[in-house]
Amino acid sequence: MKKFIVLYHAPAEAMEAMASATEEQKMEGMKPWFAWKESIGDALVDFGSPLMGGTRLLPDGSTQTSSKEVTGYSIIQATDIEEAKGMLKGHPHLAWTGGCDIEVHETVAM
Repeated sequence: MKKFIVLYHAPAEAMEAMASATEEQKMEGMKPWFAWKESIGDALVDFGSPLMGGTRLLPDGSTQTSSKEVTGYSIIQATDIEEAKGMLKGHPHLAWTGGCDIEVHETVAM
């Protein structure tokens, strides 16, 4: 099986809204994610977690705030990219709010 890194992107406004949500609202919002988790079973290697505050480290030693809007990650395993994409079809992140998308990258053994 191959491993794939799944990166979740969302606009800053969506993350700000989530930060001000109550615990009950956050748990309600996670229900579709837990359903997705159950639907792919053992193919989920790492459910991941939200990410915030990205910083780019540049060759000259300086830093910049990341503009990529990466808001989370997961790691899944599949036989190929097509199977991985199939596992992400209808993912709850895509229905969360406007401007959300998902990237999936195959890891390569070193």
